[in-house]
Amino acid sequence: MTLILDIARLAAVVNVVLLGVLIVVWGRLYREIRSTFTLGSIVFALFLLAENAIALWYYFNPTPGLPPFAVEVMMVLQVLEALAIATLLYITWQ
Repeated sequence: MTLILDIARLAAVVNVVLLGVLIVVWGRLYREIRSTFTLGSIVFALFLLAENAIALWYYFNPTPGLPPFAVEVMMVLQVLEALAIATLLYITWQ
């Protein structure tokens, strides 16, 4: 259980960092072109950042009696989310 929780924590931290980079890149782009799509992307990234910050807080303050299966599922979701955000960041920088 500890390894799974550590992987979930690491994925959430990676998500927060990658989202921070995306917000900065999109913020600079928005200042240049004033596109509503870019603004929408920034707002979306801010909500996703908030979700990951809350998940990270729970990972460091686990609820007693939380079923191990729930932690395993959340770990898989956090890792998939990290891969998706990394792909989005890679495409954004191209």
